[in-house]
Amino acid sequence: MLASSLIGGPAQAQTPTVVEGGKTISCTATGSTATTVRRVQAPPAGSTADWSATIQGAIDTASRRGGEVVQLEAGTYLLSKPLVLRSGVTLKGVGAATRLKAGPQFLKKKGPFGGHPLITTNGASKVTISDLTADHSGNTLNGNTPGRLTEYLIDVRYSSNAVVQRVTTVNPFTYSIAVVASSDFCIRGNSTSVATNGRYDQLDGIHILDSSFGVVQGNTVDQGSGTDGDDGLVAHSIGEPVHDVAYLENTVRGGRHGSAMQIAVADAGAYNLTIAGNRFWGSTGGLVTGYYGGKGPVSNVEVRNNRFEDNAGPSVDIYGAVTGIVLSANTALRSGAFQVVSGFGNRVDAHGNSY
Repeated sequence: MLASSLIGGPAQAQTPTVVEGGKTISCTATGSTATTVRRVQAPPAGSTADWSATIQGAIDTASRRGGEVVQLEAGTYLLSKPLVLRSGVTLKGVGAATRLKAGPQFLKKKGPFGGHPLITTNGASKVTISDLTADHSGNTLNGNTPGRLTEYLIDVRYSSNAVVQRVTTVNPFTYSIAVVASSDFCIRGNSTSVATNGRYDQLDGIHILDSSFGVVQGNTVDQGSGTDGDDGLVAHSIGEPVHDVAYLENTVRGGRHGSAMQIAVADAGAYNLTIAGNRFWGSTGGLVTGYYGGKGPVSNVEVRNNRFEDNAGPSVDIYGAVTGIVLSANTALRSGAFQVVSGFGNRVDAHGNSY
C-alpha cells in the first residue's frame, strides 16, 4: 500500500507579516524543511481498510531517513488509532480532498496521554501538517470517553518549530487545533468548524495552552454552526504562562458556550499577546478574560484594528489583575462596549475605537 518512490520537491517559503503600529511580527517557525517526497497511494473509492499502519510506517521511515514529506493523495484514509508525527517530517495532502478520518475502531486505541488525537506531534521538532482534512468523526462516534480533553484533534505537544497550515478540521469531539507546552509554532490558513448539537461541550477552535513564541494567522474559525461549540480562539495558561503569541487576521465565530476569543488563565498568567486585524463575529462575546483555578496576571496585551460584529455581549471585556492592556483602532458593529478594568498602563483610546 506504500509507494516508496522518492521524489524531490520545494520547501514552503515563510513570509513575515508587517502589521500597523511599527511592529513587525514574523512566523519564525519553518516546520519541516524536507524536500524528498515519500508517497502514499490513494485509497480505492469506498475503501473500508485501516490505513493507520501504512501512514505511520511512512512517517517513521521518513524520520529515520532524516526527514521527508509524506505525501497523501486525494481520498479518504480511515484510521483505527492516532498518527504520531516524527521529527523532520511533513505530513501533507493535496488539499481538502485528502481526508484523514477516524474509523469505526478509532476509540479503542489511545494517544500517548490517554486521549484520542487524530494527529499528535508528541515531542517532535521541525514538523509540518498541511493541506488535508482532519475528520474526528464526532458526529458518528461517541467521543464522550474518559480522557476526552487530555488530547486534541490536531495536537501539537511538547514540540518546537511546528507548522499547521491549510488544514480543515470537521466533526471534533475535543479542541480542533491545540498547541500544548510548545514553542516556536505557526498555525495559519486553517479552517475549523463545529456542526454537532447536544453531543459535546468545550469544543474550542484553536487553543494555545502553556505555549510561547507563536503566530496564529489567517484562520477561519467557526464554532457556531451547531450548538456544541465553545471559544473560537484561546490563549490559555495552567502550569506555565502563555506568552509572545500573535493572533493576526483571523475570522472567528465562537460557539454558544463561549466567546470569539478568550484569554483563560489560572495562576501562571499571560503576557506579550498581540491581537490584531481579526474579525470577531456572531458570538456571545468578543474578546474576554476568564479565570480557572487561579487569578494569574495578564500584561502587555495589544488589541488593535479588530472588527467586532454582531456579538451579543461586550466587544472586549478584560478584567482581573491586568496591566499594559491597550485597545486602539478597533471597530464594533452591533456589538457591545470596549471594557478594560483600571490598571497600570491600561488604555482604551477614546478616539481610536469606534461603534
